[in-house]
Amino acid sequence: MAGMSAGRSALRMGPAELVQAAAMARRFYLEGKSKIQIAEEFGVSRFKVARVLETALERDLVRIEIRVPAELDAERSDALRARYGLRHAVVVESPAEGEDESPDPENLGEVAADLLGELVTEGDVLGLAWGRSTIHMAAALDRLPPCTVVQLTGVYDAGTAERGSVEAVRRAAQVSGGEAHPIYAPMLLPDPATAAALRSQTGIARAFEYFDKVTVACVSIGSWEPGISTVHDMLSDEERAHYASLGVAAEMSAHLFDAEGRRVGRDLGERCITVEADRLRRIPEVVAIAGGQRKAAAIGAVLRSGLVTSLVTDRAAADYLLTESSPGTHPALDRTDPDGS
Repeated sequence: MAGMSAGRSALRMGPAELVQAAAMARRFYLEGKSKIQIAEEFGVSRFKVARVLETALERDLVRIEIRVPAELDAERSDALRARYGLRHAVVVESPAEGEDESPDPENLGEVAADLLGELVTEGDVLGLAWGRSTIHMAAALDRLPPCTVVQLTGVYDAGTAERGSVEAVRRAAQVSGGEAHPIYAPMLLPDPATAAALRSQTGIARAFEYFDKVTVACVSIGSWEPGISTVHDMLSDEERAHYASLGVAAEMSAHLFDAEGRRVGRDLGERCITVEADRLRRIPEVVAIAGGQRKAAAIGAVLRSGLVTSLVTDRAAADYLLTESSPGTHPALDRTDPDGS
């Protein structure tokens, strides 16, 4: 409520009516009293209280403003949620031109950290996949209920594990006070046999055992171009050309998707240390963190796959996603709601 305004329309009320309406509005909007309590105080019916409050709004005695922090775009968030059938969509302002030209602006991770603080409940199992945005998110975490944290993919470069996904898992577990189950292995291996051998190792196998218990997952999205997809950067030129010929447009947790959200290049998964797509689909809440114009089409492709239930993005990507000719179908809507309803 912005305050009282004795505008031209409001002056049509007599002074006693104005004073009473102002008092009732203060009780209702500022003090949180119910209409029944207000009726008892003023010796009138609750129906009259309702009429007075309605008149106060109509005649500009009361102004209601809905405000969210400046960095959040509530209108785009709601439109994006509805258009793609998401459970949650949070759109933040894009960095000023030249301010942050990285494919994963840090402010996305900061907002995603706050979102996880809302979504994760005590006893949950939180899964974190490799990605710069998830690393930013973990670094920004300052609250999490007690939960187990498990790594969902290998790392981009085993030599940087301590500064990447492994550290993100440890950080989240430290904030929550729960167990950490990291994966000390590369995401992509030379061949399926090597990947299978690594999956059978004790530490990695223990992490994989938690995959079916994950209740909230956090993933990143990459478009199929250098510097924007970790998988793209790990492949040879010949392999990139092969998968490009299959129509790959997006990558998430080493799974490849064409522009319509269909999985392509499934053979790549046999060489990867990552959560399987079918397991991802069974996780009640999968939050993707990705933004920027360069990733916008890829984000749309992954949303059409139905593997993601919620999205943290920026205005640049949201504007593209909201003007796409067709958002496609949303199989993610068939999932069981996290609270069991």
